[in-house]
Amino acid sequence: MQRERRSRDRQDRNRRGKEEWSGKRRNRKWKRVRQAGGKGAAAHGKRADVTVVIPNFEGEKYIGPCLESLFSGSMAPEVIVVDNGSRDGSVAWMERWMERRRRKGLAVCRLVRFPENRGFCAAVNEGIRLAQTEYVILLNNDTQADRDFVKNLYQAIRKRKDAFSVGAKILSFGDKGTIDDAGDLYCALGWAFALGKGKKRTRYGREARIFAACACAAIYRKDVFDTIGYFDENHFAYLEDIDVGYRARIFGYENYYTPDAIVYHVGSAVTGSRHNAFKVRLTARNGIYLVYKNMPPLQAFLNLPWLAAGIGIKALFFLKKGLGKAYVKGLADGFRLCLSLPGREKRIPFHKESFGSYVRIQLELWLNMLRRITG
Repeated sequence: MQRERRSRDRQDRNRRGKEEWSGKRRNRKWKRVRQAGGKGAAAHGKRADVTVVIPNFEGEKYIGPCLESLFSGSMAPEVIVVDNGSRDGSVAWMERWMERRRRKGLAVCRLVRFPENRGFCAAVNEGIRLAQTEYVILLNNDTQADRDFVKNLYQAIRKRKDAFSVGAKILSFGDKGTIDDAGDLYCALGWAFALGKGKKRTRYGREARIFAACACAAIYRKDVFDTIGYFDENHFAYLEDIDVGYRARIFGYENYYTPDAIVYHVGSAVTGSRHNAFKVRLTARNGIYLVYKNMPPLQAFLNLPWLAAGIGIKALFFLKKGLGKAYVKGLADGFRLCLSLPGREKRIPFHKESFGSYVRIQLELWLNMLRRITG
């Protein structure tokens, strides 16, 4: 009896020891998870599948809700914020926000600071180069992402092997029932325009091929940048997403739109209005440069009547809005940029292997012109 009792006691001690050891292991594991950042792939010692790059300039009012929406999503990404020399307190706010999250054991973003405003293109290029993932999402700081925004963009690009980019369904933050952008098109008039702008959110409910993804909220296959080049910093801002999408098309890649990835966009958070002298001048400059960069001489000559008509129509439009002078100055800036050494160095040389791509693009430019005219 005593022998049996001693045997049972020994078994009980072994069992209790195993339970205590298991409990300590669980506690240590939980502690490691909290130290790594809490919720998300990185928090569990795994590398994230996608990186979100947010360019920030004077975004103190918007950056908090933007970051919170990402970190509360269903798929946790790595997040890199590149600040363009902000002086409004947004950097100080992010530093305090990250410190609070660290104390709670939650994931934080990586903050990169430029001493001055180097423009949208320089900021996102820095973030893309720093990203360690196969896919990179660009996201404006004046946005709030839907819970499944990252996951649905990631799934959309993975299933399309020919995709360079996939754009999200961008809704107006002020009127969440209205579309702000459902993919960007470019036409023979030299105009870029957003599909669905101002229409009900129930429209554009199917995935589609587009000319270029709006860089306000889009995912990109990172290694393609090594082939076609990064965002052209000569643009500074505006039409840079059309340019990089155009280049991708020349090299045989495609751009898509998915309605499943939703983001809410304030719009014109930095410039303050849809039409202003700064934006009009820069857009006019970049419009000329975009044609020079991407169209071979024969294609540019073929489109010359339409391009001239597009310039004339816009000149009248901005003249009525009191912005005619800014538009004309922008056109002059564009021609000067094309003749400059930095502009000439970025021009895409014609390769006969891309002839089929040029033909498809030209047909699309004419088709998109009809779509723009007919509404």
